[in-house]
Amino acid sequence: MPRLRRLLAILTTAGLTACGGHTETADASHGGIAWEPPVQVASGDAWQGPWRMNESDFRYVDDPSVAADDAIAVAWVDQARKDVMLTVFEADGTPRFSDGPVNVSRSPEAFSWLPRVVFGDDGAVYVLWQEILFTGGSHGGEILFAHSEDGGRTFGDPVNLSRSTAGAGKGRLTAEHWHNGSLDLVRASNGRLYAAWTEYEGGLWVAASTDGGKQFSAPVEVVATGSAAPARGPTLAVTAEGVVLVSWTVGEDPAADIHLARSTDGGQSFSDPQRVHVSPGHADAPALAVDGNGRVHLAWGYRDPDAPRQGRIALAHSDDDGINFSDAQLLDHGDDVPHSAAFPSLAVGDNGVHVVAERIHDAGRGFQGLLHAWAADGETFTELRTLPGTDAAPSGGRQGLLMRKLALHPDGRILAVHSTFDQGRRSGVYLLASRRKNDT
Repeated sequence: MPRLRRLLAILTTAGLTACGGHTETADASHGGIAWEPPVQVASGDAWQGPWRMNESDFRYVDDPSVAADDAIAVAWVDQARKDVMLTVFEADGTPRFSDGPVNVSRSPEAFSWLPRVVFGDDGAVYVLWQEILFTGGSHGGEILFAHSEDGGRTFGDPVNLSRSTAGAGKGRLTAEHWHNGSLDLVRASNGRLYAAWTEYEGGLWVAASTDGGKQFSAPVEVVATGSAAPARGPTLAVTAEGVVLVSWTVGEDPAADIHLARSTDGGQSFSDPQRVHVSPGHADAPALAVDGNGRVHLAWGYRDPDAPRQGRIALAHSDDDGINFSDAQLLDHGDDVPHSAAFPSLAVGDNGVHVVAERIHDAGRGFQGLLHAWAADGETFTELRTLPGTDAAPSGGRQGLLMRKLALHPDGRILAVHSTFDQGRRSGVYLLASRRKNDT
């Protein structure tokens, strides 16, 4: 039995089901790529009561993130428990732990939101998330980190990297509107870890670890707290030459542009920000990745001022470690995507450049579905197409859509995660995997 079908069979046997009750193989080809049915990793109620800080009655699962080395890690949040959870699958689809998901945050007194997960060497797993701690400021939020040295079975005590009163993890659009999960985590080829986050008060910070997450440097301020244009939605990447790149957009600006800063000293200092994409429209939620040839790829969401309801996904690339970028290109929508797209995730590998993005539904119904496009040559992209089985219920992202939902497996599989929230019924977190070319 091919690995992906084995994955589906194993997960279903373990009590997990395909999205929407589907059991048939996803035969539809999207840009030459066939996908298996979504596999449910977690499920819960779908109830979100009024906001009462950490006393709020929230009962749903959400906020998925995925990473891959030989194994596959899916992190998500169980809102009823207020904790970040983690499931790790071996390459053949076998769950690594027979007793269910691992509780990473272990803080039921405070909400934990929107994790990022990264693999390291020798069984290391790293998780970064936003904890809704109130430490004196007007907005609760701290950035917590925990690491495992035994493949995700156990995690050390969470460490507070931000120690701020300025609402860490909030990506402010306006004084009354923001997305949580304004943070990112990346591991460089030399093993160094870099964490980035923004604050409601506008600042952007980066901290580094040179010892596998045991200790982090004091955070470096890339954008000053109190900035009139608050930083939002940071993304990190490290080039083959070791240059650390951080990109972001800004709030309080209907014509927001994508910004980028570089560090050539391992994150100890950063260059003055440059604007990568300048236009009259609104640019948001950037995502960075570096391919095996050293090319830096950048994706972001874009809304033209003449069509503000029509979200597009834009891409550009750099061949000089992020100093200069190509002109932006906008992805086309396939016939099954009559509406809009936003909040891209980006991954690169031997089989090209891949993008997934949130599908914006019509008639004011918010987000429903996950989109995918890819370019084998890194430049000529297919149309955005809805991933099979992801549009059966409204999407999740109740605390914000700044997530990292895409990873590439070393064997060529494309891995994506998705969440749903069907009010008053069920919520779910799903893993999607493409079928390998030699699977039948």
